[in-house]
Amino acid sequence: MRNKFDSMLDTLNNDLVSMGALCENAIEHAVSGLLDNNADYAKEALALEKEIDRKERDIEGLCLRLILQQQPVAKDLRLISAALKMITDMERIGDQAADIAELIDFIDIPPGGSINEHISNMSNAAAKMVTESIDAFVKHDINLAEYVIGYDDVVDNLFTQVKKDIIALISKDAVNGESAIDELMIAKYLERIGDHAVNIAEWVVFSITGLHKGETVH
Repeated sequence: MRNKFDSMLDTLNNDLVSMGALCENAIEHAVSGLLDNNADYAKEALALEKEIDRKERDIEGLCLRLILQQQPVAKDLRLISAALKMITDMERIGDQAADIAELIDFIDIPPGGSINEHISNMSNAAAKMVTESIDAFVKHDINLAEYVIGYDDVVDNLFTQVKKDIIALISKDAVNGESAIDELMIAKYLERIGDHAVNIAEWVVFSITGLHKGETVH
């Protein structure tokens, strides 16, 4: 019985890694489509969002089978519960990437203008957080999970810089303010992706320690 349970846990880990990779690819395609003004990348990001939704349903079904059929002990139940929470955040990451992709058809970069340079850096940082939060779960690595939580400051600082740049741009060139606001929305989506990665990392900590952020030992 335990061998079957462990095999199903291995499948769960592999599926979570797969879903994390889909999220990372969705972010990359959405932002690449934006930076290169490439509608094909945007379409791929939207297609990946649908795959992420399917993967969420598959993992949810597997978790429920583990609970109902295998009678997990407390530690295993904690791990499965954390996985169920994590896939909710990953599904939302897919949604945020799709939101970025959908803006590509509407954002209007003025002649000689370009997308704020910090957005590309935000994308890389957010994708890194997603990947490493899933790695922390699979490896049961609490230090890596804590690193991801702290790394959110990098994304937040980049978001602050984008806001400052956009305020300065609008003050100089109000005509192109609409494009600047679109860029601010994209930066906000990336900032939210970082927040979801933090949520994932916090559930990793819970899966290992039994404590979630804000809880204390009684």
